[in-house]
Amino acid sequence: MTRQADALSVRTQAATTQSNVTYGTQETNGDEGLYADYRASFSKGMPHNNLGEVDTSVYDTYLNALDTGVNQDFEAITMAGTRKLANPQGAYRFEICGLDSHKTFMRPAPAFESLETAAEMGELYWKALCRDVPFSEFGTNSLVQAAVTDLNKFSQTVGPKSGGQVNTSTIFRGETPGDLVGPYISQFLLKDVPYGNTKIEQKYESAAAGDDFMTDTGSWLSIQNGTSPTPLTKGNARYINDARALSEFVHLDYSFQAYLNAALILLTVPNSFDFDNVYNEYNTQGGFTSLGGPDVLGMVAKAGNLALTGAWYQKWLVHRRLRPEVYGGRLHYQITGEKDYGLPTELVNSDAIAQTFANRGSYLLSQAYPEGSPTHPSYPAGHATIAGACTTILKAFFEESLPVPNPVKTNASGSALQSYSGRLTIGDELNKLANNIALGRDWAGVHYRSDGVDGLLVGEQQALGLLQDYSITYNEAFNGMNLTKFDGTTVNINNGLVT
Repeated sequence: MTRQADALSVRTQAATTQSNVTYGTQETNGDEGLYADYRASFSKGMPHNNLGEVDTSVYDTYLNALDTGVNQDFEAITMAGTRKLANPQGAYRFEICGLDSHKTFMRPAPAFESLETAAEMGELYWKALCRDVPFSEFGTNSLVQAAVTDLNKFSQTVGPKSGGQVNTSTIFRGETPGDLVGPYISQFLLKDVPYGNTKIEQKYESAAAGDDFMTDTGSWLSIQNGTSPTPLTKGNARYINDARALSEFVHLDYSFQAYLNAALILLTVPNSFDFDNVYNEYNTQGGFTSLGGPDVLGMVAKAGNLALTGAWYQKWLVHRRLRPEVYGGRLHYQITGEKDYGLPTELVNSDAIAQTFANRGSYLLSQAYPEGSPTHPSYPAGHATIAGACTTILKAFFEESLPVPNPVKTNASGSALQSYSGRLTIGDELNKLANNIALGRDWAGVHYRSDGVDGLLVGEQQALGLLQDYSITYNEAFNGMNLTKFDGTTVNINNGLVT
């Protein structure tokens, strides 16, 4: 009975610890209650009028279902097409390890009429215009330079800056430590992945240059009403060299794919485990099911799905933020005079919008995917919460300060890898990996920057809770796990404590 009692004690301790964790009182931006037409809220797949505004009676039925959590109430929601809502009942799911989804915390989503959202949309329009520019040519490309000039005119410019300004070295990059160092794409999305008795070359098929969607009001409205379009045609397998290739990687990847690949790569790097891992010092034992390869791989998988519970709670039960494609529709109809949605003039008058109209004949935000966004709300990005959780696990197990051996970069066409001469650390490249995946969805047009940046933090919260729980399960006496958070601070996790 001693073992059973100890097992109960471990589980009770973990549950008690997590029940006492608090990050803050969750709030919304108030947009849903501000507009009678629900213009700022997610409604994809439900019936809409010709301006893409949801049938308010259907939206009220949807709100009732989210309030009750009862299956029959969800089944009472009227859908306009063949696409279904993406698992809203997942927002209520419990996990028996790590931080409960309903204890995650993030700031309110930037408001619909805010200057921050306007700046985010300005960045998204430029990202759509620059999808086919190789990352290696950002320093010299005239379209990227035009984006730099235009984005610096916004009063709340988003993203990393140098001297208070966006430049060609910072534009479209992530905001975590190390993200501005080296090539745009992380080493963990470029290097071969050891996979059992073989290796996987990280070349992926992509759409053709300029193959964008939902650029006219007819196709845009059809997609809002839940039409399932013809799937994307792809070819030209290549390394991830531009945003079209990156956005297609995050189109069809499974939840923790990039981080499983990163773990498999790191497990082949000699002496890559965290310097405080006790098995670095043992003479007769090696880590395996605890503090070894299977432990890492299992924790990465656990963290990936745990993070989705936090994302789904925040998406469905808190924020219900509209997708960028819908904001683009609101902007189009405001500019064409159909309806004034109160969107900021600095976006309306930006070069991003002018160039979009010149290229497309509309003010809609073009999408890299035929179906546009998934059928769940925008804030936070699910990919971002997974990225935040899984990279936190990897930073805990592996030594962040070590250099990545033999770093590489892609050539302009993505047909081959080339040697990169700079020093890139494991920690920095894991942060970059998280941002590549999180912000890669922005390149497709399906998320705002804040969906990714703030989503990383939700995933990090849940991963820290997971590590906190598992730190009391080890028999080995050691000094815990150390890692650098996305805000640059370091923490130690040991004996159920995060310090």
